[in-house]
Amino acid sequence: MLKEFKQFAMKGNVIDLAVGVIIGAAFGKIVTSLVSDIIMPLIGLLLGSIDFTNLFIVLGEGSYKTLEEATKAGAATLNYGRFINNIIDFLIIAFSIFIVIRQVGKFTKKKEVPAPITTKKCTYCYSEIHIDATRCPNCTSTL
Repeated sequence: MLKEFKQFAMKGNVIDLAVGVIIGAAFGKIVTSLVSDIIMPLIGLLLGSIDFTNLFIVLGEGSYKTLEEATKAGAATLNYGRFINNIIDFLIIAFSIFIVIRQVGKFTKKKEVPAPITTKKCTYCYSEIHIDATRCPNCTSTL
């Protein structure tokens, strides 16, 4: 059983998948930081100094100025600001992956090779005949 597992784990596809997952996780962290630390503060500034991470609704009694205060007090909250951040995060990741896949597709696109010519037209009856024919099978003309 261990021998079979080793063969499975050492296949090229499994290793490629593992590398892809690790790079994807690192890429996700970069995009999350881009959204949280750069894009959302700019959007908040344009919308009148709104901090999206502090947009929440308290489910129950109490009033809190920040999400951190509500969390420390143990209040149940509906964090729609974080949800907005995650939606923007997803859209940026999806668009980035779309661009990468599109470019890879352009690089790997194979040029179509035209099919070799195997027929020609008879100069007398215009029927299709084999390229190497010396006499037309339809009109019996010598070509």
